[in-house]
This record gives sequence, structure tokens and C-alpha cells, in this order.
Amino acid sequence: MPSKGLLAAVVVLAALGGAVYWSNKTAAKESTKPAADAPPKILTIADDQFKEIKLAKKDAPPTVLSKASGTWQITQHDGATTPMAADQDAAGGVVSSLANLTSDRLIDDKPSSLASYGLQTPSEEIVITKKDGKTDTLLLGDDSPTASGTYAKLANDPRVFTIASFVKTGLDKTAKDLRDKRLLTFNSDKLTGVAITAKGQTVEFGKNGQNEWQIVKPKPMRADGSQVDELVRKLKDAKMDTSVSSEDAKKAQTAFASGARVATVATSDAGGTQTLEIRKDKDKTYYAKSSAVEGIYKSTAELGDSLDKSADDFRNKKLFDFGFTDPTKVEVGSASYQKSGDKWMSGASQMDSASAQNVIDKLRDLAATKFVDKSAGDPFLVVSVTSGDGKRLEKINIAKQGDNYFATRDGEASVYQLDAKAVDDLQKAAASVKPYTPPKTPAKK
Repeated sequence: MPSKGLLAAVVVLAALGGAVYWSNKTAAKESTKPAADAPPKILTIADDQFKEIKLAKKDAPPTVLSKASGTWQITQHDGATTPMAADQDAAGGVVSSLANLTSDRLIDDKPSSLASYGLQTPSEEIVITKKDGKTDTLLLGDDSPTASGTYAKLANDPRVFTIASFVKTGLDKTAKDLRDKRLLTFNSDKLTGVAITAKGQTVEFGKNGQNEWQIVKPKPMRADGSQVDELVRKLKDAKMDTSVSSEDAKKAQTAFASGARVATVATSDAGGTQTLEIRKDKDKTYYAKSSAVEGIYKSTAELGDSLDKSADDFRNKKLFDFGFTDPTKVEVGSASYQKSGDKWMSGASQMDSASAQNVIDKLRDLAATKFVDKSAGDPFLVVSVTSGDGKRLEKINIAKQGDNYFATRDGEASVYQLDAKAVDDLQKAAASVKPYTPPKTPAKK
């Protein structure tokens, strides 16, 4: 049987362990409490509980943000109730300012008068409607004497606080600040087509089976995907300037009506087709009119210039599409090289990797200096490249007429005029491919 001393020791240890446990638990609980001198919270609302935000500035029509299906809309603005798309980031900024609204400090628990804080007639009244139908109303008054904060209170709470100036700025928004300023609202991830009418011609782009941009009209041609992507980026970034005066807006309408048409672009995604027309006046100032939003807006010369192009400007001038992927087979004339692991082989013979890679680099450099209507006749050099794990085979035929070189790709009607030096460099590289030579073993001393 255990001794009485041992039993007593066990009891003491158990008691100490329990004391430590409760001490730690209490300390953890206390650590989650705000400090006694911490500024009080004014509002705490989960982001997903916001349903509507009404921003009512003194002596101005209110702006109302409403959320439906996870998207914010402006449902009231400038005295009108016609819904208007909201900038989701801007609306989210208002939500963030309100969701965890913390005061700078508590000014008065029970003020005898609100007039001295500008809260008898608030400069702005913000009404938040939550999903459960309950509301919170935040009142904003005058700036504090030091102008570092603004007086604020909840309508159903007598306490007066100050909030930081930057918080007030985040809430001091109008419909112009909150509206979606994009001239085109297409979803770039789901964009299926872009068509530009300029220089008397319509150029239409579509996606192929590999989700790559191709020129569909005026005839099927390879497109420079990076150029089309850059065009899409500029269209997506095209925004209206909502700060212009009514007088400047009227001037823009007059300038657009009398301006010369530069281009019209149409974008298509799952939501439908939107159009943007660009014109410029005699001073070369560009103006835009969109089917997605009302009004005429100034546009950048960068956007206007990016649309004022022909089909050739968007064509892929590179002869090969394999880009930076590693080919698995290369044939230049009668010579054929296959990749086996990290080695280049010609039949059963291993070839020098550096000289084989030089040929691949020269093939990547082959590009059209311009496009012509017809080729120069029978090819003197045929080159084919297999890439993409054997799924892509590209074959070109190079012909020569005088000092000029021309190339065609199998299955395409386009004729590429090539730089003579690039062709000469390719031929020299192909002639310089040599067998692999093992490094010499150092002689033993």
C-alpha cells in the first residue's frame, strides 16, 4: 500500500496542476479582452450581413447601395431610382469602413446638446440594413477642433465619439465615387470574341481549341496572342471620368458628334456583346461612346491608337508556335534530330546538345518582315518541329527568289517574307550540328 506521505504528495501535485490550469485559462480569457483604455467600438457587423447602405449627405439626394446575389448595385442616386452598376471594390471599401468601426476616443457619455458636435443636424447619415432586417444608423457631425477627427454617434446611442479623418473619407462617397467606371464591363476570363472595325476593315478574333487567340476575319490567320491580350487589357481598363462638369460633358457630346470615327470594337462574353466607338476631333482628342453605359467620355490616345490598326498589325509574325517549350523532334532538310531524355540523337548517335540547341534558337528567331500575296515557287528547304509531347507538328517550306526568302506553313495560305540573314544563320547552325564528344579523362600523374 502507498505510504501516507506519497498519497499526500499526489494530492498536493493535483491541486497545483488544477491551479495552474485555471490560472492559464483565466489569463487567456483576460488577454482577449480589450484594454481598459482602448477606444470603444462603434459598430461590429460581419461583412456578409450587409444588405443595404444608405449614404445621405445633408442637402443632397441620398445614394443607396444594395446587395443582391453577392453583387453591389447603386439603386438610388441623384434623385433617380434607375439601378446602376457599382464598383465592387469601392462598395467593399465602404463595407470595410463600417464593419469594424472603432472610435478614436469617447467624447461624451451623455451630452446635454448634440448641436455643439454638429450632430443635431448631421453632415451625413448612414443607414445600414442587415440581412435580418435590423438597421443601424451612424451620424457624422463636425470635424474636431484639431481637424484630426470627426464627431460621430449611433442614432440609438447617446454617446458621442470621434472617428479618424481617413475613416470619414472612406464613408464620404457619392454615386460618382461608387459607380462602376468601366466603359466595357465584359468578363475577360470568359471573353469569346473581339471584333474591331477600323481602316475600312473588320478584324475579328476568336479562340481556338487550345484557348489561343486567332484571327477569324477577314480570313483565318494566326494572331499574335500577346498583342490581342494587350488590346483586351486596354479595353478592360478603359474608364470614364465622373469628375467632369455638366458643361464639359456637353462639350464632349458635341466633339464626338462632329469627330472622325477611328474605330468601333465589339466584345462578346457569356453576358452578350458590348460595343465601344472611338472618335477624335480636330485637336486629336479622343472620345468614346459605350453601349454598356450612358454618355460620351474622353478616351486616351493610347486606347485610340491600339484600335486604329489593320489585320496585319495583329498577325503572328513568328514562323513557329512552339515558343519556349522544348521540341522533341527537329528536321531541317535531310537532317533529323530526336530528343531522348536530356540528349539529342540522330538515329543511334548522340549529338552535341549545344549545337542542336543553337538550331532550335535560330528556328525561334524566324519571323516575317512582312506578309506578301504569293510565294516564290518550290521550296529549297523544308523544316518541321514536333513539340507539346508529340501533339503539335509544325512544318514550314522556305523558297528563294533573287535575294529574298519566303516561307509558308503547312495548312495555311499566309506567305511570310523572311530576313535573309535569319535564314543564312539557320542554315549555318544546321550545318554545324556535330556528334557528341565525351569529355577527356585527365591523365593520371
